[in-house]
Amino acid sequence: MEKFHIIESTAIPLEVENIDTDQIIPARFLKATDRSGFGENLFRDWRFDENGRPKPDFILNDSTRTGKILVAGKNFGSGSSREHAAWALYDHGFRAIVSSFLADIFTNNALNNGLLIVQVPDGFLKQLFSTLKQNPKTLVRIDLENQEISLPETGLKANFPINSFKKKCLLNGFDDIDYLLSIKQKIVDFEKRI
Repeated sequence: MEKFHIIESTAIPLEVENIDTDQIIPARFLKATDRSGFGENLFRDWRFDENGRPKPDFILNDSTRTGKILVAGKNFGSGSSREHAAWALYDHGFRAIVSSFLADIFTNNALNNGLLIVQVPDGFLKQLFSTLKQNPKTLVRIDLENQEISLPETGLKANFPINSFKKKCLLNGFDDIDYLLSIKQKIVDFEKRI
């Protein structure tokens, strides 16, 4: 996985609440077990019509909206526990998801796959949406080490929680197996002592 320290990027505001994993990646696209290729079907039923043509009114089809950060409404990632939802978001190019509430299973799947979850207070999320709507070029800065999200241009900032183990893994570019391999000698030494 990529190491994650600081990301500064424009962001895509998807001001919709209760987005579940079937909306993120519909079940009919879950036939593969390889992590790649899911991004093309991210929000498939919202992004494309029945003939596969992009819907012009969907935010991901707006060429003025780009970035590695998705800002979503409250209760993002609810529904089934499919890991493919995190794969689709990552494969599309997102590296962080910001919301005021994210489903636990989705959060764990995302963090396990190198996708940072940034849970912010409702008031901060509301201000963030307002700023992003007014200016698509607004930069959002996420500092994982200090667990802070900010808008450098306005001074708006908030701290966010993260599991300390997952934080360590993201900072080092580790998945769970990589982490165990990184402490292999400690494990071997411990086993020799017992």
